[in-house]
Amino acid sequence: MKNLLGKFAALSLFLGSAALGTAQIERLDLPTMLQKADDAVFGTITHSEVIRIDHPIDGPELYYTHITVEGRSLSTGENESRVITFHGGFIDNENGVYNSESPSADDVRIGSEVVAFYAWTENMGGDLAANAMYAGHGGVYRTVKGRQGTVVLGRGDGYAVDKNIKLSDLDAEVSRLRRQQR
Repeated sequence: MKNLLGKFAALSLFLGSAALGTAQIERLDLPTMLQKADDAVFGTITHSEVIRIDHPIDGPELYYTHITVEGRSLSTGENESRVITFHGGFIDNENGVYNSESPSADDVRIGSEVVAFYAWTENMGGDLAANAMYAGHGGVYRTVKGRQGTVVLGRGDGYAVDKNIKLSDLDAEVSRLRRQQR
């Protein structure tokens, strides 16, 4: 029995380390984020909807949240309305799922002004094609209005916006980086 438990423990450790080996956390500074994301939009979240997909291959109960951000592109300055999608969400108190990579409810509250990075994805799962929020919760940044203008709240080292920055300064930096990337 002791030998069987030892083998089981070794197998569990091996399988657990294999699963951990596939998970990756990506550090994204602003230049890297702009290389990987299609764009970023600054604006107000005007709508939020959670959908459920039951898929024959990817499985049942795939939940996604669509938020609509009405504002302007940080790359072009043009007005736009963009639906951005992320994994997880709740349709009601009983139907939904939390996702550790998703933004918090406070980050995506209707009426909030945010900066959101996104990239078109042909299949987020369940054959859902959408503008996926790039880097999950690391792809949306709250903003606050201050005496010197709107400030984008940074999230710390390893995020595209690592420290608080005036929106006008972020606009200028995104424009500069996009010109360099062309």
